[in-house]
Amino acid sequence: MTSSHEVRVSKIKDIVCEILEIEEDEVTETSLFKEEHDADSLRAIEILAGLEKEFSITIDQAELSRMVHLKGVYEVVAESAGW
Repeated sequence: MTSSHEVRVSKIKDIVCEILEIEEDEVTETSLFKEEHDADSLRAIEILAGLEKEFSITIDQAELSRMVHLKGVYEVVAESAGW
């Protein structure tokens, strides 16, 4: 894993944890936001907006269906950013 990858993953995790109001040690790469962390659709939109702002990208809202855990969020952001 490269350091730039680790930095990106850390930034994404920070954004998600801040919006979901959870501690970083409460979320894993595959823990489900809705089922395990009580995220609703508004929080999902907030996560999407935060990621767009942080990484200067545009994410289609249709991608929200893939953004159910950190791994999915990273994949969507990576595709949108061209990483």
